[in-house]
Amino acid sequence: MSQVDQKNSHPRIGILGAGQLALMLAQAAPALDIEVICAGSPGDCASQAAEVRSVDLDDVSAVAAFAHTVDLVTVESENIHADVLQGLNLYPNAHAIAVAQERLLEKQFFRECGIATAPFAPVESLDDLQRAIEEIRLPAILKTRRLGYDGKGQVRLAHAEEAAEAWASVGGVPCILEGMVRFDAEVSLIAARSRMGEIVFYPLVQNHHHEGILRVSIAPFLHQALQNQANQYLTVLLEKLNYVGVLAVEFFVESGKLLANEMAPRVHNSGHWTIEGSATSQFENHLRAIAGRELGSTESRPTVMLNCIGTMPPEIETLAFPSLFRHDYGKEARPGRKVGHLAFVAADQPAIVEWKQRLQGRS
Repeated sequence: MSQVDQKNSHPRIGILGAGQLALMLAQAAPALDIEVICAGSPGDCASQAAEVRSVDLDDVSAVAAFAHTVDLVTVESENIHADVLQGLNLYPNAHAIAVAQERLLEKQFFRECGIATAPFAPVESLDDLQRAIEEIRLPAILKTRRLGYDGKGQVRLAHAEEAAEAWASVGGVPCILEGMVRFDAEVSLIAARSRMGEIVFYPLVQNHHHEGILRVSIAPFLHQALQNQANQYLTVLLEKLNYVGVLAVEFFVESGKLLANEMAPRVHNSGHWTIEGSATSQFENHLRAIAGRELGSTESRPTVMLNCIGTMPPEIETLAFPSLFRHDYGKEARPGRKVGHLAFVAADQPAIVEWKQRLQGRS
């Protein structure tokens, strides 16, 4: 019996990272009688709700030492190098994180699981890029294989003459060239798998991005055939990876079918609406899954989540809207930075429209 099994009534869970996702996990923990300790830097977001210890997440020894002080470990980012994660009592496992953090491996894994993607080709040199352009055709997007998020590490190519400039702009690191998809909608599905193999699904959510950053998530995206297809796809991914915890997959909807874009081995921005919109939030279900508990109900009501980019609106403005739920991450204002989010019950359409317009001027 493992340490966490013996202490299942009151486990100590370590989170590698101490940003807003760790904060919301820590906020969900007390109701489950779970203690959360974060590895990051004092003053990070999570310090509002949990102990944060100073740990260099690139240091194998430092991470291992931190892991020995808790019962089990999870992550709030897939960008921690997989080598650092080896040998830890980690959920989800290091292999799942390694696949999700490397775009070529991720796309190949989707294909191995029978999940369609946009056309792609590996790129490790300017010559590779020129060959990939001939194969994939333009327009296309050159993406770094690692460390890209919120539109970072991506360059759009419309003309072959742009190849050298695009290759230089990504620093000549390993990439993939991915064909552009003329999609009808962007959606995501969040699922949780427990240590006993139980799987629960949230409703599909429609997402709207601007400049590579998620701005709005609307739940649910009502399309039963696509919901069934997405549920089937995530079941395959979760079981092949022997995955425990919350997994999010972003899809393009093209001609009534789903194309997988990317997956996140953690709680996800497009699931923040579940805090107010679902019987059990994605954060609570992630903790339940990795702690060996039964998963909670994902019964949900229509909800809209709006990201606050750059700055948070003054609290006096949001207090005037009774249907608004305000989440301030306590982050310093900075252009292009996710500093919080607002959630609304979808019935309050006038307030949603008003706040979409207000937030456009703050990003």
